[in-house]
Amino acid sequence: MTKNRFSFCKYICVLALAFTLAACSTNKEPIYVGDLEVQDPYEGFNRGVLEFNEGVDKVLLEPVARGYRAATPKAFRYALRNFLRNLKSPIIIGNQLLQGDLEGTANSTARMIINTLAGFGGILDLAADGGIEYEPEDFGQTLATWGVGNGPYVVIPIIGPSTTRDSAGMLVDAYVDPLRLYLFNTNQEGWHYGRLGAGVLDQREELLDVLDDLRKNSFDYYAALRSAYIQRRQALIRDENPELTAGPAIPDYE
Repeated sequence: MTKNRFSFCKYICVLALAFTLAACSTNKEPIYVGDLEVQDPYEGFNRGVLEFNEGVDKVLLEPVARGYRAATPKAFRYALRNFLRNLKSPIIIGNQLLQGDLEGTANSTARMIINTLAGFGGILDLAADGGIEYEPEDFGQTLATWGVGNGPYVVIPIIGPSTTRDSAGMLVDAYVDPLRLYLFNTNQEGWHYGRLGAGVLDQREELLDVLDDLRKNSFDYYAALRSAYIQRRQALIRDENPELTAGPAIPDYE
C-alpha cells in the first residue's frame, strides 16, 4: 500500500509539473468566460483530443446511450442515477468536511442514511422528496475553496473537458474512494469497473440533448464546450445550481 501511495503521489507531481512547464512555454493570451480569466495554452492539442473524443463518441458512446434511452423506461434510468449518486456519498461527505461545510456534511450524511436504508440502497431518492437535495462535491472543488486556481484548461482523452486543478482532484477522489479500495482489496475489481461503465452510460444519456443542442447552435463547438464547463464548475464551487446560473450541464466523468 505504501508503494502504491508513493507511485500515485509521484504521478500527480509529474503530471502537474509537465502541465506547468508547458504553460510557461507559451505566451498565449487568456480567454475570459464571463469575468473569469481562463488559461488555454494547449488549445491546439486540446482541439485534437476533442476531435478524437468526438470520433469515439460518434462511433461508440452516443449510439450506446441512445440505445439505452430507447430500451429503458425513464423510471429505471432515474433509479440507476440515484443509486450511482448514493455510492458517491462518502467522497462527497469527505470533501464537504475538508471544505468546512458542516451544513452540507450533515445534509449529505442524512441523504446517504435515508436513501440507503429507506430508499432500497439509494434506488429511490427519498431524501430529495423530503427537501434534502443532492449536492455534488469533489476534491477539485475542495482545492478551489482552499484558494487553488483553475490552472490551464485541458481536454482529457475519453473523459473530456477539465482543468489541471480538476484533473488532480479527480485522481485524488478516485484513489481514496472507499468503495474502490474495498473492492480492490477483496478481489472484486469487476464490480468497480462495472460501476464506472454504468456511470459513463448514465452521464452520456443525460447529455444527449444538451450536446446535440450545443453542436447544432455553436459557431465554435470547442469554445462553447469550454465555456459551459468553466461556468458549471464555478457555479458548483459557489454552491449554486449550475442549471440556473451557468451554461449547459457538462458533468465530470468519474
